[in-house]
Amino acid sequence: QVHLVESGGGLVQAGGSLRLSCAASGLIFNNYGMGWFRQAPGKEREFVSAISWTGPSTYFADSYFADSVKDRFTISRHNAKNTVYLQMNNLKPEDTAVYYCAAAYRYLADRKWGPNEVNYWGQGTQVTVSS
Repeated sequence: QVHLVESGGGLVQAGGSLRLSCAASGLIFNNYGMGWFRQAPGKEREFVSAISWTGPSTYFADSYFADSVKDRFTISRHNAKNTVYLQMNNLKPEDTAVYYCAAAYRYLADRKWGPNEVNYWGQGTQVTVSS
C-alpha cells in the first residue's frame, strides 16, 4: 500500500523558514513526480510546487512553483531515501495552511498540477505563520 508521510510543519514567524519532508513507501519512487499542495480553512486545495519524475528527458524544467511562492520556496528530492522536501523561506502569514505531499505517476513539473491529477496524497502537516 502506498503511503506518503509528511513531517516538518509547525509554527514560525513571518520571514522565517521551515523545511517539510515527505517520505514515500509502497511505490516506485522514481516513477512519480512529487509535489506539494496546501489548503487553508474554507479554501480549495491549491498547488504549491512540484518536481519531475526521474525520466530520461531533460527538456522540461525539473521543478515548478506557484507564483505565490516562486523565489521563496525550493523543492528537491532524494531518490535513495524516497523523500521529497519543500524548503520554505521568507514565510508569510498567507502561507498558513495544511501542506499535503502528492505523487503523480510519471508527471513532469513544467506546469501547475491540478489536484485531480494526483494519484496519492499524504495526510498533511500544519504550517502556521504568525505576523
